[in-house]
Amino acid sequence: MAALLEFAGARVEREFYINDAGRQMDILAVSVWLRYLEIRGTILEFPADGYRGDYVRDIAAALAEKHGARFERLDASLESALHAAVTPPAEAREPDEEPVSGDAALDALIALARKLLGEDWRALHGHALEAMLADQKDDLAGFRVVYDRWYSEQSLHDSGQVARAVERLDAAGHTYTKDGALWFRSTSFGDEKDRVVRRENGQLTYFASDIAYHLDKFERGYDRVINVWGADHHGYIPRVKGALTAFGLDADRLVVTLVQFAALFRGGEKVAMGKRSGEFVTLRDLRREVGDDAARFFYVLRKSDQHLDFDLDLAKSESNDNPVYYVQYAHARVCSVFAQGGRSVQECRGVALAPLAGERELVLMQRIGEFPEVVQAAARDLAPHSVAFYLRDLAADFHSYYNAERILVEDAALAAARLALCAATRQVLANGLALLGVSAPERM
Repeated sequence: MAALLEFAGARVEREFYINDAGRQMDILAVSVWLRYLEIRGTILEFPADGYRGDYVRDIAAALAEKHGARFERLDASLESALHAAVTPPAEAREPDEEPVSGDAALDALIALARKLLGEDWRALHGHALEAMLADQKDDLAGFRVVYDRWYSEQSLHDSGQVARAVERLDAAGHTYTKDGALWFRSTSFGDEKDRVVRRENGQLTYFASDIAYHLDKFERGYDRVINVWGADHHGYIPRVKGALTAFGLDADRLVVTLVQFAALFRGGEKVAMGKRSGEFVTLRDLRREVGDDAARFFYVLRKSDQHLDFDLDLAKSESNDNPVYYVQYAHARVCSVFAQGGRSVQECRGVALAPLAGERELVLMQRIGEFPEVVQAAARDLAPHSVAFYLRDLAADFHSYYNAERILVEDAALAAARLALCAATRQVLANGLALLGVSAPERM
């Protein structure tokens, strides 16, 4: 989307919001600590709601290698706290609501870890965070995704911005106190229920952080703010927009695009995944298996709000059924034509196109002419999938033309015109693929 908007003339900044504050980071930190103790020779029960992936063991191993016994703090109460936390995972709930069921035991375990580690808790927490961020940045860079800014949620708390945002809502009369907690009157702005911004224990909620973050975005002077959220966060849209309205801002300047889940299929069978259990295919795994080009193209073949069934076998196949192969092969075919003819693209400039009168030639020319409009519409609608659809149609038109007609004919004027048409096709294919971050190979 950012590439589309830039191509259409907008000035764009890409920002990644790091959820490095709050309970989920605490769960990661305590998970790393328990694996660290295991590596150091202390075998303990592991909480059902902890993070179990191999990446947690990798982070713990690096911690042990770097710091040795520094974080070894054992206490008689640790085993009982762990035993209480070894319960079935809590039911899904929104992150700004109070912990329920087994979560209380996990929170007690986190509190105990904080107590035992003292000042070293912050070092443990920072180690886990930096390891995860370094891995994400490396993986995304390899996937041709680079952000201008990585914005820390914790920085909002450290600077006092979250507290100030809540105070501003309170001063404007948009909050009230109930059961010891401070609530935002989000129902006054179209939400289905009011939301807690400060719990009875004084802790600010995730929602309070969201409010402060979006307020900061608008105070930085952006004309338009575009968020990309998972579809399971659709309920957040009215409450965040409500907070912006309460601040006297134009909430329509915030646009939220929702991304549905992608399911991977191999051999016709769905690949089982679970985040907490550690059973999942990472982006790095996917890239290794199908390549960056196929991964990027397949992800953009669906509207963001539609579920994606990602066929791993199809993505690796060299056939016309594989859409990325089909489009890239069209580009490579044009390059092959020029190589066979010993011509350069520059020689096509200013060539008379009147000889192009065949039906397939007219169809192909019309399709090429649609590209600027497709890009403008895709940028307006924040719909990069439409560029992928267009490229697939353009490739189909070219393959049909190539299979039906000879390009390098004896008639010099006709051959020159047909080469010019091929050059235009190649240029549009290359432009479109570049927008999607997919390579345009000259040989396949």
